[in-house]
Amino acid sequence: MKAHHLDQAWIVIATPYLADANNGNWRTAHRWSTLLSQHYRVIVQGDESEKIEASQSPTAAPDLLIALHARRSASLIQQCHTQHPDTPIVVVLTGTDLYKDLPYNADAQASLQTANALIVLQEDAIQHIPLQYRHKTHVVFQSAKPLAPAQKTKGKLQCVVVGHLRDEKDPTTILNALNDLPTALPIHITHIGAPLDTILAAASQAKMAEDGRYHWVGALSHGLTRAAIKRSHVLIHPSIMEGGANVIAEAILSGTPVLASKMSGNIGMLGYDYSGYFPVGDAKTLAALMQKCLSDPNFLLRLNIQAQGRAQLFLPATERDTLKKIIQSLIGR
Repeated sequence: MKAHHLDQAWIVIATPYLADANNGNWRTAHRWSTLLSQHYRVIVQGDESEKIEASQSPTAAPDLLIALHARRSASLIQQCHTQHPDTPIVVVLTGTDLYKDLPYNADAQASLQTANALIVLQEDAIQHIPLQYRHKTHVVFQSAKPLAPAQKTKGKLQCVVVGHLRDEKDPTTILNALNDLPTALPIHITHIGAPLDTILAAASQAKMAEDGRYHWVGALSHGLTRAAIKRSHVLIHPSIMEGGANVIAEAILSGTPVLASKMSGNIGMLGYDYSGYFPVGDAKTLAALMQKCLSDPNFLLRLNIQAQGRAQLFLPATERDTLKKIIQSLIGR
């Protein structure tokens, strides 16, 4: 183990996506870099095919590698393990890893075996880790900056959806839910997300043209997205597969409760007993929940109380301190 102070340690965070992707992997890498740079020297590396070279740092090898995505970063993980066997490796498991790749993909499985520690982003994910690796698995909830809650408009329900248009985010359930809502109800949905799927984008455009209650605005900056979340009565998060959506933390720390599909990634963020779940892909139940939020102030209040009960988990200091404990256990021995 290298003999230097922990605050001099050099950490590489490897992610298969950089800023232009504007997705969860990139946001996690960027946020962790910001949090950890107060205590360590941190480099974010975006291409899994790049080599970790000594020229990037005064030391011959990084003191720690944090690799997001067991499958996509597999070649980098194995390269680091081969070239720098004394460098501890932390593998962060994404939703694709947990719910798609791990049972079948040899690269993802090899990454779990090689890793000195594993990180999942919500508590329900633990049960999807193979038993032999659970002892080295840690939960690190993603964080968001707390915002003062906004005054919500009265007499209508303003909903916001934040997610790029792709199958895993299941935007079709949002469109179908509108079909089950009486048109006279004052319910409006703003959908924020890039058109990653042309078929889903066309469907969203068509729905916006025929139904004034739905407004797809495309991708927005992070600041404008958080402002939209803050002004809304509820965030709707209908994902089919999710490693642990940071937008849920952003909503809760903006004073906005969530209506979410009842799947592992959302359960692990909101808790097992949360009242705002609907079955995955169940547009009718989602529509009924929206009507209940509009007509029953006590239900909306209950959702908010339950959501705020989770808020402490999503504070930046909590995320930073949890990461530091993991890092210190590996390079501070």
